[in-house]
Amino acid sequence: MSAKEDKLVIVSSGVLPEIILKVLTAKGMRARGEAATSAEACRAVGISRSAYYKYKDCVFNYEEQLTNNILSVYLILRDEKGVLSSIISKLYELNTNILTINQNIPVDSVATVTVSVRFDHELVSAQQLKTELGRVKGVVDVKLISGE
Repeated sequence: MSAKEDKLVIVSSGVLPEIILKVLTAKGMRARGEAATSAEACRAVGISRSAYYKYKDCVFNYEEQLTNNILSVYLILRDEKGVLSSIISKLYELNTNILTINQNIPVDSVATVTVSVRFDHELVSAQQLKTELGRVKGVVDVKLISGE
């Protein structure tokens, strides 16, 4: 591997230099709105802005739970008022976090919708989610297209 070739690696935070951990903390503060500026975040964690800018685009937190429980569902819905709203309400009742919704223009009085959600396997299974969505008034068909 040449020196110019970038490669992503996962490393335990326990072996990282303190500066990297502080940059990650500062980035998190900015993302959550806890610091209005990068300079404010740097002051809060005790690093220089130059160190922050040196590493900020190269280090990222890996959150395994964000990728494990994502499910994409393909639905065919009747072109009737409130059907998509009912789907969103049902997803809320099932304690899912909606990540994306893509609805196509209706053709032949039905519209296709793809929804990606994050859910907790301990609260609801993928099959249960599919079954519950299929019971919503106006749903013609439900298919699980990716996820567990």
